Amino acid sequence: MDLEYRLDGPDSAPVLVLSNSLGTLWSLWDNQFTEFSKYFRVLRYHTRGHGSSPLPAEALTLASLGQDVIALLDHLHIDRAHFCGISLGGLTGLWLNRFAPQRFDRLVIASSAAKIGQSPAWLERAAGVRQHGMAEVAATSAERWFSADFIQHRPGIVAAYQQQIAQLSPNGYAACCEALASADLRAEIVQMSRPQLMIAGERDPVTTIADAQQVVVQAPASQLVTLPASHLSNVECGPAFTTTVLHFLTGKGSDATAD
Repeated sequence: MDLEYRLDGPDSAPVLVLSNSLGTLWSLWDNQFTEFSKYFRVLRYHTRGHGSSPLPAEALTLASLGQDVIALLDHLHIDRAHFCGISLGGLTGLWLNRFAPQRFDRLVIASSAAKIGQSPAWLERAAGVRQHGMAEVAATSAERWFSADFIQHRPGIVAAYQQQIAQLSPNGYAACCEALASADLRAEIVQMSRPQLMIAGERDPVTTIADAQQVVVQAPASQLVTLPASHLSNVECGPAFTTTVLHFLTGKGSDATAD
């Protein structure tokens, strides 16, 4: 297994897989880790091209990202797990719900969609970072990830995420952009059979509430919760995000507002 991963929490607890957004590392889940690890063995990993997870010899695709999760579970002898992914990680979760539902109990899909963005824009971004590096993407990441209010009041957190993305491998980032360019599960939504919670940020310019509603309307066991956040809702609304996920996965905690 060449994916960089870590598994923490009680040995006897059910497993919760956490999957990151494009351009972030597993520190993305720092706001959730303490609470999640009270109930789960928490399995975090770095998506291909991030951290020390290498790119494959062949082109990266959404299917290969999903198969990475299955291979990781097999490597750790984990038959079934819960899943929580955000953005690219959420799209990976949608693929898993469609093509490997027997391996998962419940899935949380945050700030994501069956088709994220437009293919030409992803290909243009991939070409740009390969040619010029990560500086421009890092400089504009805050407005995609966080609301204006959060940027104003939490500049230290915003700067830390910008610094993190600036240090990523351009080739690794570009390969994930190309995977997003070709990823489209809109025709597969009706066959996503496992219980699934969509979390949408009310101020998210990347994956909108309408994107989440498209999944909820068509997938037979899906529901929607909205949070007053932009794209990285687990950072901007950390406590509410944590409570919402735990309630869906365990039934513990207060009810969140479902739309």
